[in-house]
Amino acid sequence: MLFRLAKPATSRLATITKGHAILAKHSRPFATVNSNTPRLQPTPPRTRATPISHDRATFTIRDGPVFSGKSFGAASNISGEAVFTTSLVGYPESLTDPSYRGQILVFTQPLIGNYGVPSAARDDNGLLRHFESPNLQAAGVVVADVAEQYSHWTAVKSLGEWCAEEGVPAVSGVDTRAIVTYLREQGSSLARITIGEEYDADQDEAFTDPEQINLVGKVSTKAPFHVSSGTGDYHVAVIDCGVKENILRSLVSRGASVTAFPYDYPIHKVAHHFDGVFISNGPGDPTHCQDTVYHLRRLMESSQLPIMGICLGHQLLALASGARTIKLKYGNRAHNIPALDLTTGRCHITSQNHGYAVDASTLNSDWKELFINLNDSSNEGIVHKSRPIFGTQFHPEAKGGPLDSSYLFDTYLESVSRYKKSQAIFQPERENRPSPLLVDLLAKERVGVVPTTGMENLLRMGEAGEQAMRAANAA
Repeated sequence: MLFRLAKPATSRLATITKGHAILAKHSRPFATVNSNTPRLQPTPPRTRATPISHDRATFTIRDGPVFSGKSFGAASNISGEAVFTTSLVGYPESLTDPSYRGQILVFTQPLIGNYGVPSAARDDNGLLRHFESPNLQAAGVVVADVAEQYSHWTAVKSLGEWCAEEGVPAVSGVDTRAIVTYLREQGSSLARITIGEEYDADQDEAFTDPEQINLVGKVSTKAPFHVSSGTGDYHVAVIDCGVKENILRSLVSRGASVTAFPYDYPIHKVAHHFDGVFISNGPGDPTHCQDTVYHLRRLMESSQLPIMGICLGHQLLALASGARTIKLKYGNRAHNIPALDLTTGRCHITSQNHGYAVDASTLNSDWKELFINLNDSSNEGIVHKSRPIFGTQFHPEAKGGPLDSSYLFDTYLESVSRYKKSQAIFQPERENRPSPLLVDLLAKERVGVVPTTGMENLLRMGEAGEQAMRAANAA
């Protein structure tokens, strides 16, 4: 495994050093194995930052109503998919969740921002304490009322200051009840936020659909990175489709060191070096990730490793098994959605953020449903009938709560422990703890994720950045 991963890292590093130094600025160094060295993540240059705009703002739904309000974020115009969340708290976690990439997030909670935005402090494992990723991921923010004056002992800035720093437009003073009513009746819709300009109906033709873009490729790591655990000797491979910090924390705190790989990495080729595989959450349509589905299918055919998937990872696991996914009318995004455990009959209150779901009727005979949504009866989990493989649509790690289903991480790591012990019987010399040398080598190759700039700005970046990234990866 050392030579398999280290050799490409060396050549790519040389390419970046010579021709793509700008990409190296986004590098995310690795933690060493022997100590919990913080995973330092240099903040990309704030070229997107603008002063807080208090101009007129317009929120326009394509072929739908137009809402006029006031800007309290960045002075930039964007388009994306308008979705809503009914969560009462946890807006810093929601807005930094990579699953919201390309979406304009509408909050049903009338007042947002009253406890400000906390610092980017990190814990002993180098993971962000208060955010799910280093940057604000949503393309835009829409609220009924924003608290410009905040009060909380962890706060260091206002929501408006944060949005302006991140280059994300935000709108207040609109009727979010009417917006949500429309989205519930019509389904998730394309929308625009326009700052300081009168509404122009001709701009309706300029809406950009993020569902046509492979958003996972935008939020996934571009090279492996490692987070060590000082409390155990498990080693789990994470397929990073936009992994949340608290997923990594939930694994590391339970004794599993984590090596995260790009979403399209051929994980089946290196799986034998690990005690388990984990598939993370992520944004967009799961059918864009055909390489991931293929690699997962190969993994399940060639290995008996325990596998767990969350959110998008759950959907990719289902696709790899031969099932299909469907797009929900307006999705499920909240911290209070009931899910029924079909094995125990117990109901769990769960945190969710997804617009797609697994079509349980397409599962083959080796699989069965594990959870169902008690609001809309959609699938919330699947499990293999004879192997330690399962996935959940909801988020058991939910940073903003609730924690009803956090025990599922314990269930997963119990299967990891059993697998590791069984392998020790047949291969007593087997050692899956990561090599310090390997981790140090990988640390030099970590290429970070470009922050969100709204779908229009993302496309306006041109193909130059994409070509540079492809050239670095191909070198």
